[in-house]
Formats: sequence, C-alpha cells, structure tokens
Amino acid sequence: MSFEAYDAFEDPYAYPGTTVLKNLLNIRDKGDLEAFEVEISTLRSEEPLPEGSFDPAHYCSVHRHLFQDVYEWAGRYRTVRTSKGGNAFCYPENIPAQMEGLFSELHRGEVFRNRDRDLFLSKITRFLGELNAIHPFREGNGRSQLAFVGLLGAASGHPFDFQTLNREAFMPAMIASYHGNQQPLRVELQKLLL
Repeated sequence: MSFEAYDAFEDPYAYPGTTVLKNLLNIRDKGDLEAFEVEISTLRSEEPLPEGSFDPAHYCSVHRHLFQDVYEWAGRYRTVRTSKGGNAFCYPENIPAQMEGLFSELHRGEVFRNRDRDLFLSKITRFLGELNAIHPFREGNGRSQLAFVGLLGAASGHPFDFQTLNREAFMPAMIASYHGNQQPLRVELQKLLL
C-alpha cells in the first residue's frame, strides 16, 4: 500500500529535518513506520472497537484504539494545518466546532437507523465526505473513518465489507467528495454494503 504524502511544512509531529512522524518505537525510516502503522492498526481493527455514543469522543476513541501502539497523540485532534495534493483540510482551531456540528447531526447514530438502503447510502456518503474534509488527526484519518463508518453501518442494519475495498477507486472517490462530487464515493460505498 502506498501512502500519499501530506504537503510539506515544518511539522512539529515529525522528527526534525524529516517527514517521519515521531512515534512510540522511535522508528526513523518512513517506509518502516508506514509498514508498522499498517500492520498494527490492522491488528487493532480486528479487535472489538470501542463502544460509544457516535459522537466526537467516540470517534477519537476509535482513532486512539487503532493507533495507540504507534503515536503518543493517538485520539487527539491535530494542532497543525495540513493538506494533501494542494487540498487544505480544516484548520486546527476549527476542528472541535466542525466535529461537534457534524456529529450533532448523527443524533447518537439514530439518523442512520431504520433507513432504506438508498437513504442510508446518501446520508453515510455525505457524513464520510464531510468527516474526511475535517481530517481531525495528523495521521490515520482514512482508517479511522472507515472503522467508524463500519460501526455506524453495523448499528444501522447496513453492514459494510471493507475487505473488498478497492483503494485505486476509493481514493479518487474520496478526493471527488472533497470537491463536492459525492457520486463516486456513493458508488464505492454501495459496492461495500453487504
């Protein structure tokens, strides 16, 4: 799996003079860190994910669960501005308010329950696109997003099979949603519904 690099800036999360994120094992090679991060977060994702009220604290607990073995700051909002491919994510000073606003629409996950497949897909696509644009963590947003969407789907009677996710199609769909076109993301999510 290849990671798309974040746009360059002086990053207090990284070891000085590098783009390698400071980590609990003091891994200094970017490739080694990415491999470890994928391996351990995958193992953690196979464990039961934290239960909660489908609120920002619950989302943070999912990120913390997945990345607790890698980053000291797992589960905490980033404090730096970030972007990928020239697309800026939510400024850190706005993350708490944006997360509260987005998650308040969930009504503890109730907004997805008792919905037919099409309405569920519309709502979950919009939610995932908005959550991705906020990008509240310095790293691990994508895996946390999918894990949380998986929890929402299971709780709503619309489970996903993320084992069949096609990254080559999913990543461009996420980028399109960032630019306001949610249709490709909806198509990709529909393929993953059981």
